[in-house]
Amino acid sequence: MTEPNHEGRHKIEDAVDRRRSRRDQWEREGERPLWKNLSMVGALGWLIVTPTLIGVFAGRWLDGRLDSGVTFGGALTFLGACLGFWLAWKRMNEE
Repeated sequence: MTEPNHEGRHKIEDAVDRRRSRRDQWEREGERPLWKNLSMVGALGWLIVTPTLIGVFAGRWLDGRLDSGVTFGGALTFLGACLGFWLAWKRMNEE
């Protein structure tokens, strides 16, 4: 006879423990003020917009210099957006 698999039970217990520790932390520290949440939203916006715009302008400049249509503009815009979202992801997970 095979042993029952308790992996799902352990996952639920871990989730309950995480929830309990977050609740305890919230009761100790309280909720973040509104101004702090708004400032984080603004900072995340700039983290995404800035690399994207750099990609747009660098790509347009390269396309103009190399007469390559929209090849570099599209590629560098995409890379800038990816970099911006990655930076925002890192920033959100550090707090």
